[in-house]
Amino acid sequence: MRFKQLEVEGDGDKSLFVFDTPRDVAGTALLTHAHINTPDDQWLYLPALKRVKRINSSKRSGSFMGSEFSYEDMTTPEVDEYTHTYLRDEPCGELTCTVVEQVPLDKHSGYSRKLVWQDTLELRVWKMELYDRRNSHLKTLIFEDYNQHLEKFWRAGIQTMENHLTGASTVLEWTDFRFRNPLHESEFTKPALRRIR
Repeated sequence: MRFKQLEVEGDGDKSLFVFDTPRDVAGTALLTHAHINTPDDQWLYLPALKRVKRINSSKRSGSFMGSEFSYEDMTTPEVDEYTHTYLRDEPCGELTCTVVEQVPLDKHSGYSRKLVWQDTLELRVWKMELYDRRNSHLKTLIFEDYNQHLEKFWRAGIQTMENHLTGASTVLEWTDFRFRNPLHESEFTKPALRRIR
């Protein structure tokens, strides 16, 4: 799977996931236009059908490609999309983490709230507990193997999402990070999805 992201000044980021393997899903792509004050826009391209399908905002809690990540989880979170409440500081490994409760402002969110553990040293997120609309602890997302790129950007190499209802988990392993690439907005459009190779 390939992923690229374009920062947008004054609005949310634009991102694109493209599957290269396995063969039965090769060419499948998820395009997201995140927004700060309005619901995000998402489209899924299915090459077998040669069709671009819009992900309805009320369906974003659905499973992304059969994984424990939802479509909502695959978007870049924006600070202004949540209310934030400081709960406490506590040890997390050898670090100290601030625990913050985030409540989504989007009424279509699949989550009632998130608890986020972020270290006080580099502001890296290490753990996230996700609660469903009934306020049950639905999933936990763990971030590991952080590396710093260009002496500035911290990125986790491993993200593990565990579903506490099913006992299943999905692991995303990230490699080959590249920054400051010459991306263009035309790469993040619905028509561009049909041209992806």
